[in-house]
Amino acid sequence: MKPIQVGLLGIGTVGSGTFNVLRRNQEEIKRRAGRGIEIAMVADLDVERARAVVGEGARVVADAREVIANPDIDIVVELIGGYGIARQLVLEAIAAGKHVVTANKALLAVHGTEIFAAAQQKGVMVAFEAAVAGGIPIIKALREGLTANSIQWIAGIINGTTNFILSEMRDKGLDFATVLKEAQRLGYAEADPTFDIEGVDAAHKITLMSAIAFGMPVQFDKAHVEGITQLA
Repeated sequence: MKPIQVGLLGIGTVGSGTFNVLRRNQEEIKRRAGRGIEIAMVADLDVERARAVVGEGARVVADAREVIANPDIDIVVELIGGYGIARQLVLEAIAAGKHVVTANKALLAVHGTEIFAAAQQKGVMVAFEAAVAGGIPIIKALREGLTANSIQWIAGIINGTTNFILSEMRDKGLDFATVLKEAQRLGYAEADPTFDIEGVDAAHKITLMSAIAFGMPVQFDKAHVEGITQLA
């Protein structure tokens, strides 16, 4: 059986990791799934960097729409991030009859209702397990494993950066600014940590989990968002 043909949009840190994992585990994936997965195309504005990552393993292009337009591509993996061009490309991939995989929690929290409706109408899937607590995992458990359960509420620690900061402040008696700098030094916090420390990242995640758990549209605009920057 012909391997499933995958196109990656973006080959930065996450994209290169995805490419290497899929390539390294090709045989194991084929054994378990009964069908192989092959990354056939990679799109990135930095073509030279992309070629350095993928080598001869896939065709590299600068225009993501070339991936979407390729009739041989079965699944498009969005690894660009943000709300703008990522939204447009995901919708175009769905319109072209491609299944979509994304870890872009921000995109789905803000535009998920539109994206999921488009996918349902076209008869394709939008998979996003890695968007929320991918290491657990939680999306599949909520959507499938707990289908027969009546979920009353959801609570949890879903942002690693703030969890680290608050734990260090409590355990070591350090102030917020000091621990934030340490988190950035250790790589636990981004250079611009706004989404994490202002609660936006956690709000994106809880919005998606709530939509699944309670069977309602994605409503990020109704989420109460509060950060930790005012803590002493």
